[in-house]
Amino acid sequence: MEKLVLAPRASTILYNLLVTRRDRRPFLLQANICSIVPLTFMKAGMPFEFVDIAPVTPQMDLQVAAHLLATRRFGGLLYAHTYGDPSTPLDFFSEIKTLDPSILLIDDRALCVPDLVSDPESHADVVLYSTGCAKTLDLGFGGYGFMKDTLPYRQHVLPYCVGDREAQEEACRQIIATGNPFVYQDSNWLQTEGVLPEWSVYCRQIQDELDANLAKRRIINAVYLSRLPAEMQLPSACQIWRFNLCLLRRNDVLKAIFAAGLFASAHYTSLAGIMAPGICPYAEKLASVIINLFNDHHFTTNMAEETCDIILKLM
Repeated sequence: MEKLVLAPRASTILYNLLVTRRDRRPFLLQANICSIVPLTFMKAGMPFEFVDIAPVTPQMDLQVAAHLLATRRFGGLLYAHTYGDPSTPLDFFSEIKTLDPSILLIDDRALCVPDLVSDPESHADVVLYSTGCAKTLDLGFGGYGFMKDTLPYRQHVLPYCVGDREAQEEACRQIIATGNPFVYQDSNWLQTEGVLPEWSVYCRQIQDELDANLAKRRIINAVYLSRLPAEMQLPSACQIWRFNLCLLRRNDVLKAIFAAGLFASAHYTSLAGIMAPGICPYAEKLASVIINLFNDHHFTTNMAEETCDIILKLM
């Protein structure tokens, strides 16, 4: 049996899970994860270590993770679907739970297309989705999770300040830009309360907006697919949240895109050596060349065409 939990943000659910849990063994996270995840671990006082991505994919290196879990004691593993790739390593999850049933497996699908039913094949203890800012379906709020009903979970009420959240996000941006070690200073940045619709209403909102959202993305992606060389494109499974390329002149391209009044991004930086000790060379290599082209309601096909012109000119 499973239970459904809702919160203003998916990170709120993660926080509630971590502080409810008494196991203080460290977690494994992949190095190219969104900084909000390790920030949430820091706020919860839960230790963690980073695992590099695999040599040929932007996803966690499962062989390295399995070796660490087999040779040392860890309390959990959070698997994030990089760039919203929907594929799930079901065999790996099964292997982990067989190795140590007490390990908490969190399947973080925040960048994936939100699913409204639980995954019957998943061995994860928790599957998290988000409809917050900059996610595949951006409703401007909301996170939800499907979790085993035997899993301890309690909602925690924390003071919250928008200014603290903005300051924490800016501090992360600044430290990531410099590559210096991050020193966490707690503040009231995590929203744990808010007026949320009932699940039936929330589902209707997701259903009502998702088809149009994905249709828009397909139209803009078609421009990128047809105009940009295939060898610089990430696999199609990674191209829903944004359209991702690997470019040697990535920084020059970004500058030119912004100079033209357009926008793109360069997520995700390796956080190894920044938010926790370590070196993750494959995540660092990908971070040096990746560029995320927009394909959502903020962009038009004309903007996508202009973006392609800039990239092709600087190749």
